[in-house]
Amino acid sequence: MDPGSLSVELGRFKLLVISDRDPVAHSLPDRGRITVGRSETADIQVPDPLISRVHAAITLGETLMVRDLGSSNGTIVRGEKIDPNVDTPINVGETIDFGSTVVIVQREVLGGQPGRDEPPLSDEQVEGTSDSMRRLHRLARRVASSRINVLLLGETGVGKEVMASTLHRMSPRASSPFLGINCASLTDTLFESELFGYEKGAFTGAVAAKPGLIEAAHTGTFFLDEIGEMPLSAQAKLLRVLELRAVHRVGSIKQTPVDVRFISATHRNLAEDVAAGRFREDLFYRLNGISLVIPPLRERADEVVPLARTFLAEAARDAGFGAVPLLSAEAVAWMQSYNWPGNIRELKNAINRAVLLSTGGIVHTEHLAVANTYSPGRVSAAPPAGFTAPAGPAVSVEGDGDERQRIIQALADCGGNQTRAAKQLGISRRTLSSRLNQLNIPRPRKK
Repeated sequence: MDPGSLSVELGRFKLLVISDRDPVAHSLPDRGRITVGRSETADIQVPDPLISRVHAAITLGETLMVRDLGSSNGTIVRGEKIDPNVDTPINVGETIDFGSTVVIVQREVLGGQPGRDEPPLSDEQVEGTSDSMRRLHRLARRVASSRINVLLLGETGVGKEVMASTLHRMSPRASSPFLGINCASLTDTLFESELFGYEKGAFTGAVAAKPGLIEAAHTGTFFLDEIGEMPLSAQAKLLRVLELRAVHRVGSIKQTPVDVRFISATHRNLAEDVAAGRFREDLFYRLNGISLVIPPLRERADEVVPLARTFLAEAARDAGFGAVPLLSAEAVAWMQSYNWPGNIRELKNAINRAVLLSTGGIVHTEHLAVANTYSPGRVSAAPPAGFTAPAGPAVSVEGDGDERQRIIQALADCGGNQTRAAKQLGISRRTLSSRLNQLNIPRPRKK
């Protein structure tokens, strides 16, 4: 999930279980391992006859994993049955099929669920102090109370998903489900079954009926992330749902009424896509009841340092550090001068890596600069023109830069856990230890 731009604190995880009954949300810790199955011995019991007694395990933390525990009917991720007893990475918001049940790991939104009688969030609760974000927040607060569909626009990494969650929290639908899907993550063939569901026997492998995500979001909010990536064939079917306010399961002869508010997001210019024939004009106008444009981080310089300090605390906690590193004055000046083309997502990744590089409890400019130097496929994040780095020992970059960056990124992804990082890199723990020494990469500190 993208870190947000509004006053939304993403805390622990929750597991949304969607079956032929009403959706059920189970609160989860922010890290650890939980089991899912039909038996009472499972941490989360799901009464589905097609699920094994202890069907699968989900590992929570900086990296999410699902492991099929030798179940009878298997576990399906991204449309493919995963190998048993092997950890498979998953993303927040991604669907996992257990038998005829779908589960989704989501982030809890802390601070309660604002209801109809609760006052809206104040301007002082907006994270950051930029005028553009204050204006956006005031508009979002007004829009949230209506039924109108919302289109969120902005560059990659600005926090569109958390803005969608914020709109849901401030709306009269706050006590109902908030579900979503990344339109870029599903193939054309999976769209229909995931969004609309299917009946038993609708196709090979449909051993039981399954409601779609839109049906499961009834009375709530459905978030379509990267809507510009949706295939044209799926666009036509989504348009019909918007027009009829009903879904038609694959293999069914009847329609199921749904009351869902749609929030969509994209970094693309949909008007250009409509003109080029890549996006349906009628669907565009249906989804674009009102547009909210989230400004890039370079236009919200006052938010950079508060966000960075929040990410420092998170990264230190995930790496098991006893104390949160401090930002040097030069590092603060560097961050405020840099234009952050990757927005909040880039800032968070830079802080995660800098925490692993800093060895004296202070993040210096060179830690941030090195953390961003070798990002594949984009311009190097060198210090801005005219910026003078502080005096002091420079971080060594001897050896292959791409390999160094891959190792640093893996350590950041795994919260400093070298065993998991080695597994992610496809090398042994001993090889990783050797390369840390050869490339002069500081080892993550332990508690």
